Amino acid sequence: MDNNPNTQTPDSEIQHPLGLAGNLTQSFIRSPLSPLLLIACLALGILGLLATPRQEDPQISVPMVDIFFTYDGASAEQVASIATDPLERMMSEIQGVKHVYSRSDRQGGMVTVQFEVGEELGPSLVKLNDKIQSNLDRIPPGVSMPLIKPKGIDDVPVVTLTLWSHEVDEAALRTLGLDLMQRLKEVPDTAQSFITGGRSEAIRVEVFPERLAGFGISLDQIAQTIRTANDERGVGSMEAGDNTFTLYAGAFLQNARDLESLMVGVSQGSPVYVRDIALVTDATDDANNVVAYYTGPAYADRETIAEAVGGEEAHGPETSTLAPVGAPAVTVSVAKKAGSNGVTVANDVLAYVERLQGNLIPDNVHVEITRNYGETANEKVNELIFKLFVATGAVTMLIWLALGVRAAVVVVIVIPIVILMTVFSAWVLNFTIDRVSLFALIFSIGILVDDAIVVVENIYRRWLIRGECTEDCSIDAVREVGNPTILATFTVIAALLPMGFVSGMMGPYMAPIPALGSVAMIFSLFAAFIFTPWLAQWFRPPMKALQRAHRREERQNRFLQGLYARTLVPLIESKLAGWVFAAALLLVFALSLALFYTTGVTVKMLPKDNKPEFNVSVNLPEGTALPVTANVAQQLTAKLLTIPEVTATQIYVGTASPFNFNGLVRHSYLRQQPWQSDIQVQLVPRGDREKTSEDLAVEARALLTPLARQLGARIEVIEMPPGPPVLQTMVAEIYGPDAETRRQVARDVLALFSRAETIVDEDSYLEAPTQAWHFVVDRDKASRRGVSVETINRQLEMAMGGFVLGDVKSERSLEPKFVYLQMPLAVRGDLGRLGQLPIPSASGAQIPLAELGRFESFTVDQPVYHKDLRSVEYVTGEVAGRLGAPIYAILEMEDLLDGYVAPDGVRVDTNFTGPPSDSLSSALEWTGEWTVTYETFRDMGLAFGAALILIYILVVWEFGNFTMPAIIMFPIPLTLIGIVPGHWLFGASFTATSMIGFIALAGIIVRNS
Repeated sequence: MDNNPNTQTPDSEIQHPLGLAGNLTQSFIRSPLSPLLLIACLALGILGLLATPRQEDPQISVPMVDIFFTYDGASAEQVASIATDPLERMMSEIQGVKHVYSRSDRQGGMVTVQFEVGEELGPSLVKLNDKIQSNLDRIPPGVSMPLIKPKGIDDVPVVTLTLWSHEVDEAALRTLGLDLMQRLKEVPDTAQSFITGGRSEAIRVEVFPERLAGFGISLDQIAQTIRTANDERGVGSMEAGDNTFTLYAGAFLQNARDLESLMVGVSQGSPVYVRDIALVTDATDDANNVVAYYTGPAYADRETIAEAVGGEEAHGPETSTLAPVGAPAVTVSVAKKAGSNGVTVANDVLAYVERLQGNLIPDNVHVEITRNYGETANEKVNELIFKLFVATGAVTMLIWLALGVRAAVVVVIVIPIVILMTVFSAWVLNFTIDRVSLFALIFSIGILVDDAIVVVENIYRRWLIRGECTEDCSIDAVREVGNPTILATFTVIAALLPMGFVSGMMGPYMAPIPALGSVAMIFSLFAAFIFTPWLAQWFRPPMKALQRAHRREERQNRFLQGLYARTLVPLIESKLAGWVFAAALLLVFALSLALFYTTGVTVKMLPKDNKPEFNVSVNLPEGTALPVTANVAQQLTAKLLTIPEVTATQIYVGTASPFNFNGLVRHSYLRQQPWQSDIQVQLVPRGDREKTSEDLAVEARALLTPLARQLGARIEVIEMPPGPPVLQTMVAEIYGPDAETRRQVARDVLALFSRAETIVDEDSYLEAPTQAWHFVVDRDKASRRGVSVETINRQLEMAMGGFVLGDVKSERSLEPKFVYLQMPLAVRGDLGRLGQLPIPSASGAQIPLAELGRFESFTVDQPVYHKDLRSVEYVTGEVAGRLGAPIYAILEMEDLLDGYVAPDGVRVDTNFTGPPSDSLSSALEWTGEWTVTYETFRDMGLAFGAALILIYILVVWEFGNFTMPAIIMFPIPLTLIGIVPGHWLFGASFTATSMIGFIALAGIIVRNS
C-alpha cells in the first residue's frame, strides 16, 4: 500500500453524490492549500487571542445620565411638582429611555435617566441634550440650568492606588496624588481619573462679627476689597520704535500676607486692614471628608506594586510601616478607554507607578493597590484557559483510549484550531475574553469535538472495510456521515441561538454563550470536513493497529450490547414491565422536580464568585456630624481588622469610595454627606485562604451588626454581584394615594423585613427627622432700616462658610487655591454671636442681624422619590443563608404581609412582574434582583420553547415524518432526572447557567439520537 497521503485516486471510484461534506473533503484532502489554511487559522486565532481585550465580566452598555438642578427656597413638594415633574416628562419622551428616576429635596433635585441596555452613551447623551436645549423656555423661574452628568461602564476605575503616610499630612498627600494622577494620564488608553480624599490648599479669611461691628465694616466691603485687589489683565498694546508690546496691569494676590495687608476702610480716621477684623491663614479648606488607611492581620501577604508588575520585592513590611490605627490617605482612581484591554492598561499603570516610586513618590509615602481589575480579570481568564486545556486533555485522552493515539493527535490539533478561530471571531464580533465567553468555549468543547470524532471514526471504519487507507475511501466516509453531522450540529445551534434574545441586563451579559457557542459549532463542522480527513491521512495508523482496535472495540460492544439487551429487551417484551418502568420514570421525574418545591435544590440568579474584596456601607441618622460618623467608621473597622484574612481596609467618610459597576447602578458615587461612610475591605488572594469572600462577608456582617445597632448606625455588607448589578438584592417599591400613606407603609414593610429570617441589612429611603434653622426676616423692621432681604441672605451666605472670593495664583498649582470668606466654625455654631453680624443698610449704617429677624428651627422635608413619573418609596435589603435568593425572601414576606392592612384601609396589593396599574390605593412591586431573575428565566424558558420548535423542524426535515422527531425529542425533559438531583448531591443552586446547560442538552440529545 502506498503510504504517501498525496497519492491521487480516480474520482470515479466514489459512487455517490458527495454533498457539501464530501465536496469539501475532496477539495482539501489533496490540496497543498490545506496546511496553509491550517497555519492561517492558527495565526488568526493567535492574533485574536492577543488582540481581544481581557476583562472579568462582559462590558454591558447601560447609559445612565444624572441631571441636577437647584430651586432656591422651594420645599421638596414644590421642587417635585414645579421642577422635577416637567423634566421627567421630557426625559420619558426620548427614544430608548427605559426608566426615569428622580429625587426632589428642599431647594433642588436630581433626575436620573436610564437608557435601554445596549444603547450607546454618546448617541443617548446627544438625544438628551437636544431634548433639554429645545425646552429651555420651559424652565420655571428660579430653577437653575440643568447640570448633566453622564455615567457609563467605562467610567468605572480599573485601578485604584491609595497613598498613605504617618508623616505626610492630608494636604501634601492630595498634592502628591494630583501630580500622580496627572502623570498617569500619559499611560495609553487611560480614561477618566479622579482623586478621593485629602485637603485642598486654601487661604481662609475668618472674620469675627464683634470686630466687624466695632470697626463698622461689612462682609460686602471685605469681599469687594479682596476681589478688586486680586486682578491682573492685559489692557492693550503699544508701539515703541519698531516693536509692538502688550501692556499688562494689576497684580494677583500671592499669599496670606498679601490679603491681610489690604486696607478695607477707615475707622475714626485710622485705616482698617483685613488683619484687624479677620484671621487670615494659608492652610487648607475645612475638613469635609475623612479618608484613612488601615493595615490588617494579613497585610504582610498583600501583593506589592513591584510584584504586580513582575518584580521580586518580598512580602513582609517593617513594623513601622503598619497602620493599625489608621493613617491619612488619598486614593487615585484610573479608568480605561472603551474597547481597550483592561489587563494591559492596569499593568501599564502599575509599571509607571513603580518607576515613580523613590522619584516623584517619596519613601515615606506608601502606595497600595486597592483595586486591580486587570489582575483579577487576567487571573480569572487564565484559570478558565487552564480549564479549557484540561477539558481538551480529557477529551483527547478518551479518544486515545477509544480510537488510538493517532486519532487523538488529529483531534488535539483540530480542537485548538476551532477554539482559536472562535476567539478570533470574538474579536471580530467585538466580544471580550471574559469568564462568560470562556464559559461558552468550555461548555462547547465536549460538543464541538463530536464532529471530528464522528468523521475520524467513520474514516477508520471504512478503511477497515476496504482494507486500505485511501483518499477516496476517506472522502466517501465523510460523505456518508456528512448530512447527519450537519443536522446534528445545527440542532445544537438551534438550541443555543434563541438564548441570544434574552432581554434586560442579562441579555448582553449572556450574549457570548449563544454567539460564540454557535460560531464554535460552525467552525468545528468545517474543521471536521476540511482538516480532519487531511490530518487523518497524514497520521493514518497501520492496518494492523486498526484491526487490533477493531477487535478491542468488538469485545467492548459485545459486553455493552449484552448489558443493554438484558436491560431493555424485558421492558419491550413485557407490557407490565414496560408500564412499571414508565411509571417509575415518571415518579423519579416528579420527585426530581419536587426538590425545587421542598427547597432541596434552591433557585437563584447566579452563584456568587470568590472576590478579593467587599465593601461595608455605613449610614448614620441624617444630620449626624462628620466627626461622629468617622468615629463610628473607625470602631467598625477595628472589628473588621480582627478577621485574619483581611489585608487592609480604607474608610471614606463624607465622600464616596471609588465606585465599581455595582456602585454605578446604585449611584454610590453620590454618597457625599457627613453621615455617610464606606469601608473598603481587601482580602488575601483566594488561593491563599480557605474561606470564600461570601463566607467572610457573612462573618463580617455577624461581627458588625451588633456594634452598628449599639452605635445607632445602619450597615450593609456589599459583595460584587455575580451577574448584572441592581439597586439592591431585595427591593420593595411602595406606591400609594399620598405621601403619608406611602411612608407609613414603607415603615411597616421595613419592620416586616427585620422579622424575615432570610433578609439582612434592611433599610429604607426614608430619612430620620432632621432639624434645620431658618432666619425669618422681619420685613417691616428691615424696610424701615433700609435693608433688603437679598442683602441679609448675601451676608449670611458669606458668613456661613465656603464662600469663594477667587483664588491665588502659583506656578505649579494642580488645582485652584481658593480664597474663602467665612466666620470661624465656633462662631457659625453660636446663634447668639451670629446675631451680632453687621448688615449694611442703604444709608451705610451697620445693623446687627438680630435686630432684623429671628432664628427658627424646623424639620427638613422628606425627599420625594419618583419612578417613571409615579411617586414611590423604597425599602431595601440583602438576602442571606442557604435560601439566599430573592424568591424565597419574597415568599416569606408574602406570608408576613398576609393580613396587613395599610393606613388607607386596604390590603397591600403585591406585584411580581410590574408596577400596579394605578396609585389609588396602597400597593408594592418586588424588584431588585428578582426582576432580573424573573426576566432571565422567563426569556430563557421562551428560548427553550423556540429551541424545541427549531429542533423539531430540522428533524422533521431530515426524517420526512412527524412521529420519529417526537420520539427523538421525548427524552429532553427527562434530563432533569439527572440535572436536579445532581445539583442536590453537590449542594449547588439551580442558576441561569444550569438553565443554559439544560437547553444545550436538548440539542445534544437529538444529536445523539
